[in-house]
Amino acid sequence: MNTPKHQDIIIPIKGIELHGILSVPKNSIGIVIFSHGHGSSRLSPRNTYVAKTLQSKGIATLLIDLLTESEDETSENRFDIDLITERLLRITQWINGFHDTNTLSVAYFGASTGAAAALKAATTEKVFAVVSRGGRPDLVTNFLEKVIAPTLLIVGGKDKVVQQLNQEAFQKLSCEKNLRIISGASHLFQESGKLEQVSQLATDWFFKWLKESEHVVQR
Repeated sequence: MNTPKHQDIIIPIKGIELHGILSVPKNSIGIVIFSHGHGSSRLSPRNTYVAKTLQSKGIATLLIDLLTESEDETSENRFDIDLITERLLRITQWINGFHDTNTLSVAYFGASTGAAAALKAATTEKVFAVVSRGGRPDLVTNFLEKVIAPTLLIVGGKDKVVQQLNQEAFQKLSCEKNLRIISGASHLFQESGKLEQVSQLATDWFFKWLKESEHVVQR
């Protein structure tokens, strides 16, 4: 069994410290950085579940807080896509320079507002795949056409408003893309078996594109 190497990390950014959990299986084919939504954290049980599924397939993961505890208390910060995107970019640069991960292709898994930041960051940083779970791509409409990373949008069938927003965003994406609507799932995919479907879809998507990236990554 390929047991990942887990370590708590702290990434300093402009006078603040962001706490994360880095998990690197042996011979990882890439790394997925999680960009969670407002009100969530590196300890999110939903993201942790997805991360463990990825790790079982040889994909490293980074679960990290994009805001400090005090910053997260303010609603304005939670919806500051520019701030969250900047943090995500700096975290990506740190991962690209860290000895355990500097040879790995990077991908993003975003949820809710965090998905908007992941898509925007993917227009700037070299990213090999993006998966959005119940995301808000409408918050970065002007950047969608610039995304070149293969992008998978996953939405719950009961989440009608977000489903409509994702369908509209899907039309604007010009990259390799797919939109999957999980029947019977609400925004948080908390119904029985629905998060498992999200994990499998995300894992298949990341595995495909990160595996292909092994042939082109140069650092």
